[in-house]
Amino acid sequence: MKKIINDPNQVVQDMVAGMVSGFTKTIKQIPETTVIVRTDAPIKRKVGLVSGGGSGHEPAHAGYIGKGMLDAAVVGEVFTSPTPDQILKAIKAVDGGAGVFLVIKNYTGDVLNFEMAAELAEAEGIQVEKVIVNDDVAVEDSSFTTGRRGIAGTVLVHKIAGAMAESGASLAEVKRVAEKTVQNVRSIGMALSPCTLPAAGEPSFELEEREMEIGIGIHGEPGIERKQLVSADDIAVELTNRLLADFDFSGDVAVMINGMGATPEMELYIVNQKVQTILAEKDINVYQTFVGEYMTALEMAGCSVTLLGLDDELKMLLETASDAPAFRV
Repeated sequence: MKKIINDPNQVVQDMVAGMVSGFTKTIKQIPETTVIVRTDAPIKRKVGLVSGGGSGHEPAHAGYIGKGMLDAAVVGEVFTSPTPDQILKAIKAVDGGAGVFLVIKNYTGDVLNFEMAAELAEAEGIQVEKVIVNDDVAVEDSSFTTGRRGIAGTVLVHKIAGAMAESGASLAEVKRVAEKTVQNVRSIGMALSPCTLPAAGEPSFELEEREMEIGIGIHGEPGIERKQLVSADDIAVELTNRLLADFDFSGDVAVMINGMGATPEMELYIVNQKVQTILAEKDINVYQTFVGEYMTALEMAGCSVTLLGLDDELKMLLETASDAPAFRV
């Protein structure tokens, strides 16, 4: 295993320090925590937006802090949910009097800890609402979840809910559009190689040279099928068809081709070309496309495809300006 790190047990702290020092005008760290918040937080009469989870998914989640997206991100240890006390500190740090909204990926630890923090915040008089993102069509239950996992579609929920909150909307309105986004977004991923946790030093699973895994999760969880490696076009066909079979995407959609951490953009664009062709053949109009690394799994090689069905409201919110480092519009 080769990694550019110092101490395997200090990677999260080192990463947070490096991130904050790189964007001092826009983000700050709450002392003695791994909570990162906007420098102008809390913003009076604005709904505060908080997300987070285990590290190893960068640029998620702290890369999405900024005007038009998140107000805070809670950074856990690698692939490990942050603790309720850390989440509570984030909630309190962004509470401007209009309530706080939580975007939670559907992993058991995240759901339990974020919900516990919400209860603690409400006991202190802070109004809290939430949405649980479950966009992964690959599996209904896994070793990490009850129900579908939350993966790359979470980023689009950040964007749309963040834009709504930035507009001055109420907590109920932010929740409404976030829930609509979750209902209309679907994702599925695949891997060419596993990832290695810094403290573990061993791959999360094994793949032979000519094998690939369909339906993997963002923590290195196994997928639904292991098969021989095929062409980029064939991969795009399989992933896209699984999404189209799960939801009626007639009309306008946003497409996200997401790299899992070690996939060159060259390869992501090759996948994107075929996805666009498939959608055009089915008379599905691609309104907006995102290609890059948005929700990764350390150095895993592979990609995921996300489709989001759009109405006029979601289009407007998706296009609203954001100055988050990893999602500038």
